[in-house]
Amino acid sequence: MMSTKKKLPAHSRGSGNIFADLGLPNAEAHQLKAALVVQLKRLMADREITQTEAAKLVEMKQPDLSKLLRGHFKLVSVEKLLRMLTAFDQDVEITVKPHRKRGEAGRITFIPA
Repeated sequence: MMSTKKKLPAHSRGSGNIFADLGLPNAEAHQLKAALVVQLKRLMADREITQTEAAKLVEMKQPDLSKLLRGHFKLVSVEKLLRMLTAFDQDVEITVKPHRKRGEAGRITFIPA
């Protein structure tokens, strides 16, 4: 009987941040922006609104919102994304606390409700 197991190509386990794994600068900020944009897309879907309607709500031009939703994160700051979420009646809480391991840099984590 032949084995049906396939051999996987050589690979390594990711860090949990694709932007860091790709060696991109500001990887943590990109990861945070990506998580916030995903949340924004979910809110748009939940409300069943168009990009045009959403753009008016967040005070942005529709073509810019379209680019943002396709991953062009340079268009907005994290602060702008947080304000966009509040325009969708979301509360945003920011917690600052000591990192668990002394001597290591802190991290930014997005925890959706």
